[in-house]
Amino acid sequence: MEWLNYHHLLYFWLVVREGGVARAAARLRLSPPTVSGQVRALEAALGEKLFEKRGRRLVPTEMGRIVYRYGDEIFSLGRELVDVVRGRPTGRPVRVQVGVVDAVPKTVARMLLEPAWSIPEPLRLECYEGNLERLLAELSLYALDVVISDAPVQAGSNVRAYSHLLGETRIGFFAHRDLARRHRRGFPKSLEGAPMLLPTPNTTLRRTLDGWFEKRGLRPQLVGEFEDTGLLEAFGLHAYGVFAAPALLEAELLRAYGVVRLGDAEGVRERYYAITTERRIVHPAVAAISAAARGELFATHSRHPRKRRADDRA
Repeated sequence: MEWLNYHHLLYFWLVVREGGVARAAARLRLSPPTVSGQVRALEAALGEKLFEKRGRRLVPTEMGRIVYRYGDEIFSLGRELVDVVRGRPTGRPVRVQVGVVDAVPKTVARMLLEPAWSIPEPLRLECYEGNLERLLAELSLYALDVVISDAPVQAGSNVRAYSHLLGETRIGFFAHRDLARRHRRGFPKSLEGAPMLLPTPNTTLRRTLDGWFEKRGLRPQLVGEFEDTGLLEAFGLHAYGVFAAPALLEAELLRAYGVVRLGDAEGVRERYYAITTERRIVHPAVAAISAAARGELFATHSRHPRKRRADDRA
């Protein structure tokens, strides 16, 4: 069995935390060569380079950043252990590290993550954004507890992970009320030639919407493509074009931003997943997120809405 030398880890952790060998050596009351030697011993034991030179500075490599995070957790637990033994309250919050795929709308991510604060213990939420491939790599290295995604892990993925369906929602077309007056009547044919704001072609929703338009013989005028869903909605809210959004956001969009729902992309659904390395979710905050999504959040947004009355006005 391989054992980790925690003295070596402590010296490495302090070098990163203090911003250099000299400062860490002063903190430890050791000579810089001694500290450098301990860090090299840790690199040799792990078989990985933990620092790289950038100009005159030493900065941690990608693996160095991972090792530092583990060290941070290990020494934090050590301090907590001392507090527990001595009968002092720890006040240590439950830490949950979440990766959010950049195609997931920011407001949807917020709605999904809010129930994490319902657990009895204090919570520390850490959020990171990126594409699914990069976030899965972080998940596989245990740098994340969960990834919130609009797509499941694909078969044949190199990462061993499990996709837990949180729920699905209808997709609607929305527009600022000034633009809606011209493109609401006769929906969906009213989308023919309408200025349209869409996600970039590499997203699941864009591919689905392209198929929906083609099937109905519709050719809207593409005026903007956005990788960031928040930016897409920002332009849509200012009447630059019609935009598609999850029905999950409908109440907030209509109440706060003066937009109108033109109609639904019938048959199109957006699904959201919690991806973890466990078949069964065990982290209390992630379990709270999953339970709330399945029990309340998506309950009213997967069904088809009532038909608009003839006297509804934009």
